[in-house]
Amino acid sequence: MDPDVSVLLECAVWRGLAEAEVQVEVSESFNRQTDAALESHIEEVWAKRVTREPWLFNGSKFRLHSFTFDSSKFPPSQTGCQFTKHLPCAPPKQRQPTTDGGDRGEEERRCPEGEGAFNPTPQCTDGRRYQQGNGDCDHPALGCLAGVDPGCGPGVRGSTRAEAGPRLTLRLGLTSYKDFLGTNWSERAGALRRRGETELNDPCGLLAQPLGVGGVLCTSDGKVVLIRRSQRVAEAGGLLDIPGGHPEPQAVCPCVSDGVSQDPISIAAVQRSPKAVVSEIFSSVCAEIRDEVNVPLGSLGGPVLMGVALNHTSAGRPSAEFYVSCSLTSEEVRELYWRGGAEANESTDIVFLSTKELLQLDSSRPLWSELCPSAKGAVLLYQLVRPDASIGPEQTSSDQQKHDEKE
Repeated sequence: MDPDVSVLLECAVWRGLAEAEVQVEVSESFNRQTDAALESHIEEVWAKRVTREPWLFNGSKFRLHSFTFDSSKFPPSQTGCQFTKHLPCAPPKQRQPTTDGGDRGEEERRCPEGEGAFNPTPQCTDGRRYQQGNGDCDHPALGCLAGVDPGCGPGVRGSTRAEAGPRLTLRLGLTSYKDFLGTNWSERAGALRRRGETELNDPCGLLAQPLGVGGVLCTSDGKVVLIRRSQRVAEAGGLLDIPGGHPEPQAVCPCVSDGVSQDPISIAAVQRSPKAVVSEIFSSVCAEIRDEVNVPLGSLGGPVLMGVALNHTSAGRPSAEFYVSCSLTSEEVRELYWRGGAEANESTDIVFLSTKELLQLDSSRPLWSELCPSAKGAVLLYQLVRPDASIGPEQTSSDQQKHDEKE
């Protein structure tokens, strides 16, 4: 297993989630923990970076604290379940207390404790295995892939899915790019994880954990878009990546009309617009595709959330990975890319893989070593979730089979 990346959550049971099926809970309690010594270190790191790179911008970011699935909205298992090989590392916590002293009938997962390790048989905190429906599935979030109800199963994206309401809740705080550089990207990141585990029972408790986004962009002729990162970017220069970036809290705050303020954004301002936060998370991946690949927004389908992957080269930084369909062919996308978009300087080349090649890609293939961690996480999630498949996880639709035979 690749130590650079792991999967925190995956939505294979629904072949991914649409925007209407995701909600957020924003709270100051989901911010990172800190103290005077850590804040001093963060300021020191930031001062040194700004001296070298005075153009750096300390923008606010959403911080992923944890997530919950609404277990009442999982499709019933009729013929048993198959859990995936790529599962969240940390055991779920059952019925977490709320800040008002109550509890939640949901299962919560936080950042994983083991770096890069997968746990194929997660258990409850008391050692019991989760059961779902009348099958043998462990925790429902791990994916009941067989015998799902047709109203909730693969490929269903119409009113039936929308009427079901939110299935996934992302618990978010606020952080910043400066905090990221001083924690996740700091030479002290490992020590901060160990300290968080010891003092807070949360290895991510002292880390910024900014939520990124990435998009597996699939063209109308079945090609997936990769771009080669410029050697001049801060991370993973020269490696292949998917289009991606970060959702911006500024975009949902009416108090920041120009979207470029470096002033801290308050939790209260974000809490007033939870639906706008979800919209920003989903729409930001399309904006990144537009800016990095130069594909117009009108050519893109609605983003489908496949899950969240963790980049362990930056202490387990989370990224929400989406599947985005495109009405243009690969040649049309190639032509648009070479015309140059708003962020054309961030990459130097465009590469296309067939969906069949993407499904077969793993660490044994030479191309794997050319992928940056965010792209690896997206590939793992695409292979797990199969958002473009219309039937079972071990099969492909007739259209996909015909396309694969041509490759």
